[in-house]
Amino acid sequence: MSFLRWASHGCVLLAAPLLVSFAPAAAQTPTQNKSAPATQDGTVVPNSYPPDLVESGRSLFRQDCSFCHGRDAGGGEGGPDLTRSRLVREDVGGDKIGAVARNGRPDKGMPSFDLSDQQIASLTAFIHTQQNTALTKKGGRRGVDLSDLQSGNAEAGKRYFDGPGGCSACHSPSGDLAGIVSRYKGLELEQQMLYPKHVKSKVAVTLASGQTITGALEYLDEFTIGLIDATGSYRSWRTSDVLYKIDATVNAHVELLSKYTDADIHDLMAYLQTLR
Repeated sequence: MSFLRWASHGCVLLAAPLLVSFAPAAAQTPTQNKSAPATQDGTVVPNSYPPDLVESGRSLFRQDCSFCHGRDAGGGEGGPDLTRSRLVREDVGGDKIGAVARNGRPDKGMPSFDLSDQQIASLTAFIHTQQNTALTKKGGRRGVDLSDLQSGNAEAGKRYFDGPGGCSACHSPSGDLAGIVSRYKGLELEQQMLYPKHVKSKVAVTLASGQTITGALEYLDEFTIGLIDATGSYRSWRTSDVLYKIDATVNAHVELLSKYTDADIHDLMAYLQTLR
């Protein structure tokens, strides 16, 4: 099984931006993280922190942050892997890590925390230390870099989209797919491409009078079928009183899973990422 197919089934966690934004920490002692120095060949030397500050940050992190971000900041129940976070990489002295813990991310379900400057400094030391450790490890990578999903040929992907893939029969680059990369990123985009979530099936309901009403399937059990029609209204009938035909859009994607080659997946991803 290819790496991308394996990844698309949710077997890895996609690195995502830090769910918290920290306010700039006040000037600290030498424990404050400053811009990492570089050697003569340009290699960045990771900052190091006093062990007691890191340990203090570890305790605070596990108390307040580990449920979402994992005990080692590598990702948890609902939070991303902070060891691969761009925000953490760009943080200097807790300026970014500080403005997120204190302000929270209400839109992401992250609460704000009332933290002192010293607590921000200790959290910063722990998170940066965890990231430095992760970046120096060989192999065992937890996430998928965006670059991993951009190795295909966009022109070949467009040809597949318009041709053998049959994608253009249901989708339009200037219609439903317009700006798709602003809605889905990286692995999330690939998962949506291979097995789309929250896609409404289409249904045609034929009444006893012979009239046929079409719309998006909204409800179905052994007694009732309901749809949202073209006007946005909900309509329902007893299944025993009508005939109905369901066009499960997602099935077309499922059927393609056995037909895709690795190149097809890479190329389609490259093409979709041009639809900005």
